[in-house]
Amino acid sequence: MDRECVSLLPRVCEVLADSRRSLPDDTSLEKLLDWFTELTKSVKGASLLETCPCLLEFISTVVYNTASDPGVLSFTLKLTGLMGATEKGFTMLQECSVLDLAFNVQHWQKAALWGDPCIRIGWIHGLQSMLQHPKALTFFVQSDFIEPLLQLQTDASLFVASAANQTLAHILVFFQLPLFTGCNSTSKKDEDDKRACACTTDLQHPAVTVETSPEYDAVVMAISEYLRESLVPKENTELHQSLQLLKLLALLLAQARPPLRDTLLRTVTASLEELVTTGYSPLTLPLMDVILAAYSSSTDKSDTHITHLLSSMLNANKPADLIHAAAAVLRRGQHDTVHTSWAVRILLLPLDIITGHTLLGINTAADEHRFSVVEHLKSKTSCISMICVSLTNTPQITLMSAGCLPCPPVLIATAVLLLLRVCNGHIPSSSTGCTEVFRNVIGSGKVQKCALEALATLNSSPGAKEKMSEVFTVLIEYLDNPLSDPTVIHKSFQALIKWMCVCKDLSSITDQLKQDLVAVVKKRVCDMRWEVRDSTVEFLGKVADALKSPEECDMPEDLLGGCSCTTPLLKEALQDPESYVRASAISALAQTLAHSWQQGAVLTQEQTEIVSQLLEILSQDTEGFARRAVIQFFIAWFLSRSSHSLSSTSTSYSLLINSVRSVLSLGSADLDWEVKVHTLELVELLLDEAFSGHQRYNKDSDSHPASLHPYAVVSDQAYTLHSHPGTHTEGVESDLAGALNSLVELGVISVLLSGLVDCDRPVGLKACRLLIKLRETVCPLSLEALDASATMATVTRVSCEIPGRGWGQEIKKILGMKKSDWNNQVVVTAQRSFNGADGVESEGDGVCVGVCEVLRSLGLDERLNVLTQSSDHVHNSPFSLLQDILISSAKNTHPGTQPGQEVIVDCY
Repeated sequence: MDRECVSLLPRVCEVLADSRRSLPDDTSLEKLLDWFTELTKSVKGASLLETCPCLLEFISTVVYNTASDPGVLSFTLKLTGLMGATEKGFTMLQECSVLDLAFNVQHWQKAALWGDPCIRIGWIHGLQSMLQHPKALTFFVQSDFIEPLLQLQTDASLFVASAANQTLAHILVFFQLPLFTGCNSTSKKDEDDKRACACTTDLQHPAVTVETSPEYDAVVMAISEYLRESLVPKENTELHQSLQLLKLLALLLAQARPPLRDTLLRTVTASLEELVTTGYSPLTLPLMDVILAAYSSSTDKSDTHITHLLSSMLNANKPADLIHAAAAVLRRGQHDTVHTSWAVRILLLPLDIITGHTLLGINTAADEHRFSVVEHLKSKTSCISMICVSLTNTPQITLMSAGCLPCPPVLIATAVLLLLRVCNGHIPSSSTGCTEVFRNVIGSGKVQKCALEALATLNSSPGAKEKMSEVFTVLIEYLDNPLSDPTVIHKSFQALIKWMCVCKDLSSITDQLKQDLVAVVKKRVCDMRWEVRDSTVEFLGKVADALKSPEECDMPEDLLGGCSCTTPLLKEALQDPESYVRASAISALAQTLAHSWQQGAVLTQEQTEIVSQLLEILSQDTEGFARRAVIQFFIAWFLSRSSHSLSSTSTSYSLLINSVRSVLSLGSADLDWEVKVHTLELVELLLDEAFSGHQRYNKDSDSHPASLHPYAVVSDQAYTLHSHPGTHTEGVESDLAGALNSLVELGVISVLLSGLVDCDRPVGLKACRLLIKLRETVCPLSLEALDASATMATVTRVSCEIPGRGWGQEIKKILGMKKSDWNNQVVVTAQRSFNGADGVESEGDGVCVGVCEVLRSLGLDERLNVLTQSSDHVHNSPFSLLQDILISSAKNTHPGTQPGQEVIVDCY
C-alpha cells in the first residue's frame, strides 16, 4: 500500500465507523473491499491488520455499534472474514474478541438487523472468505454456525440462498481429505483416483489435521443428514427448499472426491429414490442434474442404485418429465449406450407421432409411452414445449453412432420437413395424430423457428444430400407464405444458405425451383416489413459470398440469375428508407462484386454508378450504419483486387484510387467514431501497400483490418501505390519518397494527423499507432542517419499541408510546444516549408510542413502511453476512492448542503 493511501485510511475508517454519517453511493464500499482483497493477495499471507492497525479498530467499533448503516455493517462483516483468511489475521481478530461478536447471529437478531438481507449476505460472505484454514473451520464448528447456514440456503432472498449454497459447497469441497491419502489400494477405481491425484496435489487446499478431522467429519455428517431429511418436500410449499438442496447436491457431487462423494451418495440415495417415485415435475431437471452428476462422478458404472435412478427417470409417467429427463441425458453427453439410445427414442417419439413418419419402428419399448404422450400433445402449451425440446435435440441425435439410433439419420431430416409442412397446414395422409395435435402446431411460430433451426443444422447429417430438392421446396414455401413472420423468413433464408453450401452438386435443383426462388427473393426484397427486406438482402450477399469460395461450395452461378439479377436488387436497396437495410445492401454489394474484383473483370457502368451512390451515402446519410458499411465496402474492394487490376491504366484501379481520396476525406470528418476507425483501417491498407517489401516497415505491428471483415479476401500478391508495382526490394528503398508523396496526395497523412487529435479515444489510439509505424519507416532514427543517406534526405523534403482551422490548430499547438526541442537543421527545414506555403504564416492560415519533422516532433510515444491507458485512469485508483469517500461524507454532513442535493462519488 502506498504512503498516500496509508495516510488517508485512518480518516476513512473513522468516517465509515461514524453512524451519524452516510455514504451517497454504496458501490464505494464494494470497490473498497475489492481493493483490500487485492492487497491481501499481494502481501502473500502477511496480515493487513499489522500494516494497517486502524482496520482492527474500525472492525471493533462497527460490530459493537449496531446503529451503523446496514451497508457499512455488511461491509464490515465481509472485511472481517477477509482479514481472518490468514491464520495470523484470524489470531489477531480472535484475541480482540471481534470474531465471536461479528458472526454471532443472536447479536444481530437482538439488534433487529438479521431480517435485512444485506446483513445476512455479509455474514455468509465473511464466513466463506475466512474459511481458508483449519483454525477457521474449528471456529465455525465450535460456534454452531452449520445450522443457521443450512437454514439460509433456502432463504427467501435468492442472493442469500445462492451465497449460502456456495458456502456449504466450499466447506465440504475445500476441506475434504487430500486425494493421495486414500490411494493405497490397487482397484481400478483407486487407480483412476491416483491419476486424478497427480493433477490436484498442487492445489493450495489446507490439509485437514488430526485435530480438525473430527470437526470436518461432523460438518459432513450434519450436511448429509440435513440433505437426507429435507430433500423430499413434505408439501408443495417446500418445493423451493428441495430445489435449492438439489442444486447444492449437484454442485457437491460434481466436485467431491472419495470418501466425501461416497458418503454423500450413501446418505441421500433413499431420498433421491423417493423423489423419483413421487414425480414432482418442477424438480425433474435439478433431480436429473444430481443423478447424472452422481453417475458421471462414479467410477463404478455398475452401481445399481444410481443406474436404477437413471432408468426410473427415463420411464417417468408424466410425458413432460420424461422428455426433459431424456434431453438432460443427451445434454450431459453420457457414453452409456443403453440409456442414451433410450433417451433418443423418447425424444423422437413426439416427432414420430405428429408426422406419422416411422422413426422408432413397430412395437418398440417406446410404444408404452405413446398413448400418454399423445394425450399430452393435445394441450397446446405442453405440445409446443415437447416438440421444441425434441427438435432442439435432433441435430445431435443424427450425428450419434448407429448403435444409439432407431433409424437412419436421413429419416429424421424427413420428419423435420414433414413437421414444417404440418405447421404450414399440410396434414400428412400417413399421420396417426389427432386433430387437436395438428391444430396446436399449425401456424405456431415457435415450432416453425425451432424446426428451421434444426433443419439448418441437419445439413451435415448423413444422407442429407438426398433431401436437397425437398428442402428447397419446403423453404421456398415458407419464404412465399404471406403468414410467415419476419423471424421465420430470416431463419428460412439461413437454412437455405446452409443447405446450399453443404453440397458441391446442386443438380437436383430443378429449373422450376430456381425460378420460384428468384421470384420469392424479388417479392421479399420489396416487403412492407424492413426486417424481411434486411434478411433478403443479407441472403443475397451470403449467396454471392458462397459463389466466390468454390473450394467450399460449387454452387452454380445462375442459381439466382447471377449478378444480372442480384445487383439491380441491391442497387435499389441502397435507397431503402431503413438504415439497417441500406447497410446490409452495401455489404451484400461488396460480396457480390468481389468475384469480379478477384478476376480483374472490366469495370462496368453499373459499378461506376454504385460507387457514386456509395459516396453520396457516405456524405449525406443520416445514419451511421450505412456510412460504416460504405468504408467497409472500399476496404473489401481494396483487399479483393487481383494482379490484373493493378495497372495504373486500369479503369477499375483508377476508379478505386480516385474514390479512396473522397472516402478518406469524408470518413475522417465523420461524426461517427466507428466510421473514423474504419477509415483508419483503410489507411492502414494503403500504408501496407505503399511500403510493401520495405525493410523497416513492420506490417504486423498493428491489428490488420482484414480480420474484421470476413467477406474480404486477402491476396498474397504485394502491391505498391506508385507506378512500378513490380519493383525489386532494392528499388523500393530508392522510391520511398515517391511512396510517401503518393500517400500525401491521397490524403493519408491528413487523415492520420486529424485522427491523432480526435476527441474519440479509439480513433486517436489507432491513428497514433499508425503514425508511429509510418515514422519508423520513413524517418531516420538519428540525425547522423539523415546525413548519411541521400535517400533519407530526399524523404525529408516530402511535405504536407496542415489546415489553419479544426484539427490543424491542435497539431500546430503540439508542434509549437515542441519546436524549442527541435534540432537546428530540422528547424531550418521546417522554416523553409512554412515560408514556401504562401510566404507568410498567419493565424488561421494553412501551413506546409515536412512530414518527417512532424512525425518526429509530435511526441507520439508519450501520446501512445496516455492513449493506451483507460480513459478514466486518472481517477481509477485506490487513493481517488479514499478521497471520494472523505469528500462525499464531508459534503453530506456540511451545514451548507442543500436538502436532497445529490453528491456524485467519482470512484473507480
